[in-house]
Amino acid sequence: MTGPLSDVVVLDLSRALAGPHAAMMLGDMGARVIKVEQPGSGDDTRSWGPPFVGPEDRRESTYFLSCNRNKESIALDLKSETGRDVLGRLVGRADVLVENFRPGVLARLGFSTERLHELNPALVILSISGFGHDGPEGGRAGYDQIAQGEAGLMMLTGPSAGEPTRVGVPIGDLLAGMYGAYGVVSALHERARTGRGRVVRTSLLAAIVGVHAFQGTRWTVAGEVPRPTGNHHPSICPYGLFHTADAPIQVAVGSDGLWRAFAPLVGLDPADPRFAVNGDRVAHRRQLIDTIEAAFAAEPAEVWLARLDRAGIPAGRVRTLDEVYEWPQTRSQGLLIDVEHPTLGVVTLPGPPLRLDDAPYAGGRDGHLPPPTLGEHTDTILAWLET
Repeated sequence: MTGPLSDVVVLDLSRALAGPHAAMMLGDMGARVIKVEQPGSGDDTRSWGPPFVGPEDRRESTYFLSCNRNKESIALDLKSETGRDVLGRLVGRADVLVENFRPGVLARLGFSTERLHELNPALVILSISGFGHDGPEGGRAGYDQIAQGEAGLMMLTGPSAGEPTRVGVPIGDLLAGMYGAYGVVSALHERARTGRGRVVRTSLLAAIVGVHAFQGTRWTVAGEVPRPTGNHHPSICPYGLFHTADAPIQVAVGSDGLWRAFAPLVGLDPADPRFAVNGDRVAHRRQLIDTIEAAFAAEPAEVWLARLDRAGIPAGRVRTLDEVYEWPQTRSQGLLIDVEHPTLGVVTLPGPPLRLDDAPYAGGRDGHLPPPTLGEHTDTILAWLET
């Protein structure tokens, strides 16, 4: 196997999404990822459905398939002496351990941070929690939608402050996984100098706060509490979703120069004092949006998208997911991969979002592995431990 991380062994003790996503990202870059699962049930997401696919006696959750490519699965009962013994041997051979147990659970199983580093001083440990590993609420369980609410994201999203809205994917889990993978790679780079591993910690809370971006500084610096603005940008106007005669489109007039090109298309004078500069356009947002909506309603989306393109105005369709995956541009970027699953046959999965310049596939591998069936590689991994 090739890839930037092809000499790295990752032990994935995590379940659900944040930890598995981090481990999958490392696997995409060539790491060998060994997923440890509870015999009989496995990762929680194996039961998260519908939809389920495959033979009646070996159904697979599409949720599980989404976050476990490029991994092997070993079934271990960590409450048994045998299971803990095998885990200890795996720790000794691993470079990275990923876990997202509630704080203290792994220690109660006999694998505290101190014990893990006794077994392998070079081990990099990624530990993901819901709200942090310490602090007054550090022991809370972490579920994505709860974290989206607690971390303020739902009060930035949706049509109004009276209707907090979650993001349509488990964005807190996914961001925590992404930050976690970034932390792991940083710790591995440091280990090349020091020879020792360290613990990398993040949480759903930290990950969401970490992407508050300009909304965060609106409060911390300017003292403004941001509120939802629906499908329109709070600080740039016009920037958002508009309705044409047959379908919605999105337009981003991100500078005064773009405004001067855009305004005549909707029958406005670019020098109109209500709209001449962005601050004024934001202040008169409702008037401007209504004017644009009225103009756009006269013709279909294709006409407007062509007109906007000729004028150099950034604009785009609003696609359903099936349209996204059929879009030639998506396919051209390697964002779909075909893998041979042991029970499902050839399946198409969303692929890695990174491309390396000399790699034949998206990600950093010379080929992708399907998400494993429960315990599929137990015998192979046990045999490897004996070598």
